[in-house]
Amino acid sequence: MACVRVAISIPAERFQALYSGRVRHIQAVAEGGLIVQFPGSALQRYVSHDGVFGTFDLYFSEENMLTAVRRVMK
Repeated sequence: MACVRVAISIPAERFQALYSGRVRHIQAVAEGGLIVQFPGSALQRYVSHDGVFGTFDLYFSEENMLTAVRRVMK
């Protein structure tokens, strides 16, 4: 299982596009410059009225499927 760390800063207005279905995936640059794409629904438990902010560890299987998300800093 691979783990990458990303900083996420998505204001509520932009995150609404995920709820409406217009956007399904989030693309972020991980530490080290790797670009990762993952389902926006994986961040739903971290959404506040302001949006989603923080540093997250994303865990991927050997098949590059997202398996877990953990917030490490707000």
